[in-house]
Amino acid sequence: MAAPETQYSKHSRQAMIGTLGDKLFKGTAFFFAAMVLVVLAAIILMLFKDAWPTFQTFGLDFFTTEKWDVVNDQYGAVIPIVGTLVTSFIAILIGIPVSFGIALFISVMAPEWLKKPVGIAVELLAAVPSIIYGMWGLFYFAPWFSENLQPVLTDTIGELPLIGQFFQGPPIGVSLFTAGFILAIMIIPFIASVMRDMFDVVPKDLKESAYAMGSTTWEVVWKVILPYTKVGVIGGIMLGLGRALGETMAVTFVVGNAQELMTGLFYPGSTIASTLANEFNEADGLHMSSLIALGLILFIITFIVLAISKWFLLRLGKVQEGRST
Repeated sequence: MAAPETQYSKHSRQAMIGTLGDKLFKGTAFFFAAMVLVVLAAIILMLFKDAWPTFQTFGLDFFTTEKWDVVNDQYGAVIPIVGTLVTSFIAILIGIPVSFGIALFISVMAPEWLKKPVGIAVELLAAVPSIIYGMWGLFYFAPWFSENLQPVLTDTIGELPLIGQFFQGPPIGVSLFTAGFILAIMIIPFIASVMRDMFDVVPKDLKESAYAMGSTTWEVVWKVILPYTKVGVIGGIMLGLGRALGETMAVTFVVGNAQELMTGLFYPGSTIASTLANEFNEADGLHMSSLIALGLILFIITFIVLAISKWFLLRLGKVQEGRST
């Protein structure tokens, strides 16, 4: 006959089960975290392996050559790289002030009954598929832009010295500027939502104290809200920039997909993502390797942008900690 289980042995068994559960949970969490690194390493190795024939054939010329000739197997990455950076820069240049205005209106200026509907409307923009943005840009915005806005910009800003050369191009609607504008609309919901959330976490006492001292709304925003939330705001901007760099279908519809390097923003161009979308299905051999090399370059650009943003955010955090102490 077995001896009855004592209170001590019961607690010991529960402690052993708890220890095993903790180890299992820790091991599972470590496995999932390690899988992220494994997948990331596998992606990098795959891209580098398949892009190696291009690097062997063209060397550093692949990064400095404009020519993209599928017929003669001559490839250079300059045009897609420049197109990616230009369209993303236009998107950020337009998207930041608009997002800031939307977030500021919702958090500071809008009456209570209007905050939620406007916030939901902004978030719904993020749910629209990118191909819908591309179709709208191609069939509606591009014709309207070429007929109404582009002639005005060309006749005014286009006549200025130096900067005027960037506002030239045929009035066909599809261009680097159009792609950048569509990208701006696509990233605004992401940046605005992050900014709004950051503005909402500012302690109410800080804002009320600033108003009590006679500060205007703009002074409260500039001297209280933004310094308190600048780390999160920059993080939201970098989130939008990452979305702009890798966007494919919407840009493919409106960028023009021309492998030519022009100074005017109103000329058709191409990006890395649009080049991959247009040519990947029919590519083989050195052409396929060059497209994968473009994908590797896009991966590196995105990684550099995120690394810089992370470094910048860490520095801001240290500065804030130093001031608080």
